[in-house]
Amino acid sequence: MAETDKQEQGQAREKQEHEQWLAQLEEQSRRRQQAFMDGIAQKLGRARVTEAPQHPFRGAPSFWQDYELPLEKRIEQFTENFQAAGGHVIRAGGMEEVKQFIVKKAAELSAKYMLRQDEPQLAELALEQELTVDVQLSVWNSSEEERSWKAKAAEADIGIVLADYAAAYTGSLTVLSAKEKGRSVSLLPTVLIVVLPIERLKTRLGEILVTFDEAGREQLPAGIHFISGPSRSADIENDLTIGVHGPGIVYTLIVG
Repeated sequence: MAETDKQEQGQAREKQEHEQWLAQLEEQSRRRQQAFMDGIAQKLGRARVTEAPQHPFRGAPSFWQDYELPLEKRIEQFTENFQAAGGHVIRAGGMEEVKQFIVKKAAELSAKYMLRQDEPQLAELALEQELTVDVQLSVWNSSEEERSWKAKAAEADIGIVLADYAAAYTGSLTVLSAKEKGRSVSLLPTVLIVVLPIERLKTRLGEILVTFDEAGREQLPAGIHFISGPSRSADIENDLTIGVHGPGIVYTLIVG
């Protein structure tokens, strides 16, 4: 019993010495930090700031929050910005035109395998009835028999997604992830076709971001992806390469 007490006392003493050693290191670090900051203030010829500055304004100014372009201006600016990044923008009067564009593009690209989100608006296109027998079209996560949807997305010649939002000022599409619309559909196929209902085209990115803030943390989607054209990569020598880390060709079909 006495031996156990000695061991406990020894452990307590070691713990106390360790805590004292850590406190000394912390104090030394703080002194060095203070001397460093004092030296900077002295070289600048002014007193050192020791309190956080006041920030009376937070977020975007009111004039920017109120900024909104007319619809045609939104379409014009989005088109200009998206095309400047290497993307393509096509106006479609309705979903029938969207279907015909996809069918035509599949033929032009000699596509063999296509993948789309499991979205009602895309299901209404009834692409299976229009595509030739040589083209296989799968619906993301629609069958439990498919074990690796990511692998199938990587094999796809064309991916088809429905945009949740778009911002004209930045030329950006916003695509959210969910069980029925995996992120791989927009990230892995060689060519990406994005269907954008015209009412989802906003002026500013802030109009889109505020919806996530209002929804709250618990209601956030699994992923929020901003797409501003095809994948672009450049090494240290500024050698630009298209399509290395994502689709090399991106079409946005503005519907309405």
